[in-house]
Amino acid sequence: MNADIIRTLIEQGLPGAQAQVRGDDGVHFEATVVAEAFRGKLPLARHRLVYATLGERMGGEIHALALKTLTPEEAGNRE
Repeated sequence: MNADIIRTLIEQGLPGAQAQVRGDDGVHFEATVVAEAFRGKLPLARHRLVYATLGERMGGEIHALALKTLTPEEAGNRE
């Protein structure tokens, strides 16, 4: 597993999402995901949306994924 595959899976699974994924060892990754779908959702619900895009790979090929999940407005306020 690599960061590019994870980014693609997340972006395909959450239409309109933009993901940045990092991970050097092939099993531990960090991702920042910006998506309109997160609007009005608590962090746990946002993370579940992302995990759903990865399916059975979580806990298998992907041992750990640290997430930052933001709406487009939240991401814009960080700049």
